[in-house]
Amino acid sequence: MIPAASDTGAPCPPLGLYIHVPWCVRKCPYCDFNSHSFTGPLPEDDYLDALLEDLRQDLALVRDRPVSTVFIGGGTPSLMSPAFYQRLFHRIGEWIAFTPDAEITLEANPGTVEQGRFRGFREAGINRLSIGIQSFNPHHLRQLGRIHDDNDARRAIESAFEAGFDNLNLDLMHGLPDQSPQQALADLDEALSWQTPHLSWYQLTLEPNTEFYSRPPALPEDDTLWSIWQAGRERLLAAGFDDYEVSAWARPGRPSRHNLNYWTFGDYLAVGAGAHGKMSLADGDILRYWKTRQPDAYLRRIGSRTAGTQSIDPEERPLEFMMNALRLKEGVDEVLFRERTGLPLTTIAAILNQLRTDGLLDPRRLQATERGRQVLNSVLERFLS
Repeated sequence: MIPAASDTGAPCPPLGLYIHVPWCVRKCPYCDFNSHSFTGPLPEDDYLDALLEDLRQDLALVRDRPVSTVFIGGGTPSLMSPAFYQRLFHRIGEWIAFTPDAEITLEANPGTVEQGRFRGFREAGINRLSIGIQSFNPHHLRQLGRIHDDNDARRAIESAFEAGFDNLNLDLMHGLPDQSPQQALADLDEALSWQTPHLSWYQLTLEPNTEFYSRPPALPEDDTLWSIWQAGRERLLAAGFDDYEVSAWARPGRPSRHNLNYWTFGDYLAVGAGAHGKMSLADGDILRYWKTRQPDAYLRRIGSRTAGTQSIDPEERPLEFMMNALRLKEGVDEVLFRERTGLPLTTIAAILNQLRTDGLLDPRRLQATERGRQVLNSVLERFLS
């Protein structure tokens, strides 16, 4: 059980909501998220009841704040029906207010089983889609274990536009097994041709507890990866995109607001199997928490589904804050450090001064310089307590 927030008048960060749907048709060999292959009808009614009971246990943390962003991740959340999301948001709205311009994002898989649902998702209140394209090359899609092919990917994007989605992210990876720079850039060129407002373009990495980690495929050499990144960056900039975050590209005014809340150390409720949340309590404590991971166990639990909590101690907060803020190209205003960590800026003044002397940090903002971004891990090491 998460402790209830006291009422000491502490300032409240913005509030987001993360909802996790743990099931997918087939787990991809590179995926380290909490996803579980499932065949047959999904237990929508039981999972809806579990999500609502889970959220009800955490309502004391809301502190009368409206939710400004929602992200539904997985797994493959688009496997759930539009009716599931209509009922879910109707019930959540009975307990928590949403801001009038709330950003509500759903992750979607281009597999043909979901394409006819996009209009229903839009009618349920979802106003942003993040489509997991990964590649437009059928050979690379097979290597990645994806259930869709290149034509499915194109049809999914078309269906999203036809359903009325104008806020669309395409997820695209590079550095794929045996991928040449020409193939990587062909993927990027096709993604750009759709003229979506947002692209997540990032390098494939081999994460522990994945099939690729156990049996690594042949990946491009470092020189090839660097060539891909440099040429891709030039294409994205020329197309009017800005790398506002390490691997996120957006047209002016179109970043992912939910992710910006993460990177500016905002708060976010978490519901669903394996979901992680972060909340600022009114007594000054800052808490990370996570929910029961296994779907069956999550469904069986009664009451709170919180599996664990961890306070972010004051000495840990500078690194936690800076790890997020310095991912942003524009960084953040210095005043945000005190507002989000509860600590005076003097806590890290000596480190900031040295970083600025070394040319790694902007003199007026908590923002890495171009040189600082190139050695960001070294910059962050300065904040280790």
